[in-house]
Amino acid sequence: MTELAPPSPPILVLASASPRRAELLRSAGIAFTQAPVDCDEAWLPDERAPAYVERVARAKADLALRPGAVVLAADTTVWIEDQVAPLMKAESREEAATMLKRLAGRSHFTTTAVAIADTRGAEVRWHPFAVTTRVWFRPLTAAQIGRYLDTQEWRDKAGAYGIQGAAAGLVRQIEGSYTNVVGLPLAEVVELLEKLGVG
Repeated sequence: MTELAPPSPPILVLASASPRRAELLRSAGIAFTQAPVDCDEAWLPDERAPAYVERVARAKADLALRPGAVVLAADTTVWIEDQVAPLMKAESREEAATMLKRLAGRSHFTTTAVAIADTRGAEVRWHPFAVTTRVWFRPLTAAQIGRYLDTQEWRDKAGAYGIQGAAAGLVRQIEGSYTNVVGLPLAEVVELLEKLGVG
């Protein structure tokens, strides 16, 4: 009697062009196909930061849906407690400098919303969640901010910094998930993917 091969795990589709999210998944030993989508990420006036990233993550996953796969999308934003508008990706060095001045010497929050869609059944099953980490920057002089901006690491990053690079020296303390600040709350993602038979 021929033994049946165990069923293959579902294809995981990462609906993101982010090299940081891809590297985090690889570090956890998770195989995936990267399929970036072109999604409108415009912030809506008066939209709270967590609601904003939850909406965008869901929209990204929706654009990447394909039969028989598990789709993972995420969106990360940086925000300050008493302000509604999130700190988006800076479009210029000057804008990045302004953001870093606002973050210097105080705490802020990084929220990553994750939308996982399981398309293996008759209907798409959604598994959304969000993780928020509190981050404290040390006080920064204009010269220190300038040296960080010279690294060019501020480009294409919410809040104009990436904690995994030179900005690690700007961060005094974090409360919560470190990988969440990088762009994907890895432990929470891996736990959910394992429940779905992925990984």
